[in-house]
Amino acid sequence: MEISNIRYAFSKRRKKPMEIKDNYAVLMPLIMVDGQWHVLFEVRSEKLETQPNEISFPGGKVEKGEKFSEAAIRETSEELNIYPRNITLLGELDFIASGNRAIYGFLGILEELDIDHIKYNEDEVDHIFTVPLDFFINNEPETHYTKLEVTTDSDFPYHMIQNGKEYNWYKGKQAVYFYVYGDYVIWGMTARFIKNFVSIIKEDNL
Repeated sequence: MEISNIRYAFSKRRKKPMEIKDNYAVLMPLIMVDGQWHVLFEVRSEKLETQPNEISFPGGKVEKGEKFSEAAIRETSEELNIYPRNITLLGELDFIASGNRAIYGFLGILEELDIDHIKYNEDEVDHIFTVPLDFFINNEPETHYTKLEVTTDSDFPYHMIQNGKEYNWYKGKQAVYFYVYGDYVIWGMTARFIKNFVSIIKEDNL
């Protein structure tokens, strides 16, 4: 292998998270309601196999050859039954890497739409609702933690690593955020994107 081949391989690549098999994209949609900016949420249909009845942003899996931003717009268009021209992207949120998947978040405005006239896709969405944007800016989420520990298969080759079964694996914890608005509890990755959005806004306005 010549160094020129190595140099060429690295000159044209962009860094990405390791061992990610699937990429997803979501949109945090802002919409004007009664003269005030709101965040729009979906309650996922109970007919869905994954996360039925949970609160989420519009989004889904990135298709081959598709940009992350394009996937966010396409999925939002399909789930809310709106035109892509009604969606204006404002920018990117930080992405989340979880297991072997990555979720890319985008911030956007839903243009020229009345919340009461959005005829969402009922195969995917049970109903939609909005929360005033100021609610998230002015209220910190409730925070709890999950433990992150390593477990191994029964045939794991402990004889190949230092200290064998006594190896000191990394242990950590991950914050889980909860926003409570009326009867709705917004948590999980959706809440993490909201928390990220608020931190960006507050940092930029210090």
